[in-house]
Order: sequence, then C-alpha cells, then structure tokens
Amino acid sequence: MKRNIIVCILIILTIFRINAQDHKNHGEIEPLGKGFRVVGIIGHTLVNNEGLDNVFVPSWGLDFEYWFNHNWGIGLHNDVEIETFVIKKSENEEIERVNPLVLTLDALYQFANGFVITLGPGIELEKKESFYLFRVGIEYEKDISQSFYILPNLFLDQRFDGYNTWNIGLGIGMRL
Repeated sequence: MKRNIIVCILIILTIFRINAQDHKNHGEIEPLGKGFRVVGIIGHTLVNNEGLDNVFVPSWGLDFEYWFNHNWGIGLHNDVEIETFVIKKSENEEIERVNPLVLTLDALYQFANGFVITLGPGIELEKKESFYLFRVGIEYEKDISQSFYILPNLFLDQRFDGYNTWNIGLGIGMRL
C-alpha cells in the first residue's frame, strides 16, 4: 500500500515537472501583455447606510478588459447586486433599491507582479433612481495557467449624490 502511494506521488510530481518545463524561468508563467480578458466574479457588497443598518448584499460581476501592455489596461466592469435593500440619501430620504446594476469604465495599472489598481467613473442603474459614482479598487491576479487566473478584489464605490459601498469578490479570469 505504501509503495502504491509513493508511486502515485512520483507520477504526479513528474507530470507537474514536465508541465512546468514548458514555461520559461523554471516553472514561472511568463506574463502576457496586451489582449482581451474576461472575468466572472462572485462577491458581496457592504452598503453603508447612515442611520440605517449596514447591509451585506450578494453580487455577481462580469468584467471585460483590454490590456495595452503588461502594465496598462482599460476595463468595463459590470456588477449586479442581487437583493432588495433600503438606503438613506444625504437628504434623509429612504429609497428602496431593487437589484441595482453598477457599470464602471476603469483605468487599470498592474504593478508588483500581479497587483492591479483600478480607478474610474461609473453609474449605478436602478428603475427608481440612478447614481453616478467613482470606483477605486485593488485586485490581485494569480495565474492558474497561461490562459486562466484567479482574481480576489476589493473596491470602494463612492456615489456622488448618495451613499458608498465596499465590494469584495473572487473572480476567475480568462485571457483571450
């Protein structure tokens, strides 16, 4: 039994070693520069409500990005918050939000071997009232293969006429 386990471990290590030799720099995946990327994200949004309870809302995201080179890109980031909740605007008016859709156009800057800073304007669309916003965030791209990567992220969306939210999520991306 022990011998079978040792043989299986050796086979697995050999497969990983052969696969790793396909890449340059002894197993490190060479960073890819320009091109399109698509990311699917699942996350939660913390809605900061002054005077009301803060709410964690589940969210789904779909991002479309184009990278000009290894460091600079632009992205259309789309999130839908999949719950109904109430916010308090700056005039102490309460508004019900039903599955708002957040769209942002972000400048992307990658540094320090995988960290990405995102900055950009956007809009939160909802049938009763929409808000313009500005997004600031950080992501970390961790390669799984040359085409796929995982992407934990953290964003602050500051609405100009309303409230702000913090988004935390985990995505799976694909380089096209």
